[in-house]
Amino acid sequence: MCLAVPAKITRIDEPGQGVANYMGSEVKVNLSLVPSAQRGDWVIIHAGFAISVMDAEEARETLRLFKELAETSRDEGA
Repeated sequence: MCLAVPAKITRIDEPGQGVANYMGSEVKVNLSLVPSAQRGDWVIIHAGFAISVMDAEEARETLRLFKELAETSRDEGA
């Protein structure tokens, strides 16, 4: 199963290419699908591509839910 995960753009290196903070890790990201994205924006990343820009509050809530799900799975031995 693949998930699209929120990440915050920390740097734009050149048109269509940048770096985002993904749960504490810096990752290269292709920004060509979201040309209006800017440094500081939250984006949904899937397979190395930012596929949409999202609201900061929605991003934080999504990450909180992912963390809760991971903790629940770990507690259940999955």
